[in-house]
Amino acid sequence: MNRIHLIHSHISRVTLGIFLTFASLGANAQYLVTKDSVALILSKSPAFSIYKDNYLLTGTALNEKPSKYNSDVKFQFSFKQRLLNKPLVAGAYFYLTYTQKSFWDIYRSSSPFEETNYNPALQLIRPIFKNNSLSGVFSLSLEHESNGRDSINSRSWNYAGLTYAHIFSPSITGSLKVVLPFAIDDNPDIARYVGYSEAQFSWTIKKDKLLFDVLGRKGSKWDTKGSLMTGLSFKPRKNANQYLMLQWWQGYAESLIDYRISRSMLRFGIVIKPTLLRFY
Repeated sequence: MNRIHLIHSHISRVTLGIFLTFASLGANAQYLVTKDSVALILSKSPAFSIYKDNYLLTGTALNEKPSKYNSDVKFQFSFKQRLLNKPLVAGAYFYLTYTQKSFWDIYRSSSPFEETNYNPALQLIRPIFKNNSLSGVFSLSLEHESNGRDSINSRSWNYAGLTYAHIFSPSITGSLKVVLPFAIDDNPDIARYVGYSEAQFSWTIKKDKLLFDVLGRKGSKWDTKGSLMTGLSFKPRKNANQYLMLQWWQGYAESLIDYRISRSMLRFGIVIKPTLLRFY
């Protein structure tokens, strides 16, 4: 086992512990957005907006000599549509979300697309308030993810997800998501590589200038399977929402077609970030 796999294994196993530690330390931390402000924003803001990071990156493998066969362009676009401007049930807002991630072998002859993954979802998202200030968000989702292929190249799974995102401080947010897979006949072993949960943290190192993100997943068994994705984003201009991002991926299931294969990829490019907790 090489050093990168050892680092990945160690970090993945302590991801949940880190989240719980931050939750304990930041239990009283809140962002100064009041309940009335949230209601006003949701009633006045566009129903259609960014959901996850939207990016265009290019890079190559770290564990082998760079070539046109292990270098690519990776891009993602992600949006959400608020279906109602008022809570549907129990203070939760109803959303349709969609994320599409593609891997483009742009450096090869004819520049074919290696893989595209599609992830539509229906979500109920409920803001959590403490002392009249926004402190976090609960969401309940029903999601499908597939690569749109058939026969032996078909990869798909469905799952229900429960997510809690918390504001630890004005500069640190984190989330923990637990999933319950169903209808995974095409690839019944996918949970061994993806796992049943993921933890994500975002740290604003310098406001409107420098951000750090990390997302970790642990496979369902006590081995090195899982993944770690980190990103360092720099905003060249204060009044723009475009960042320059350096992204490192280590582990399994970066794409569905090769979810059983471990990758170590370093990429650089442009990213557009969503708003606070991807909620507004």
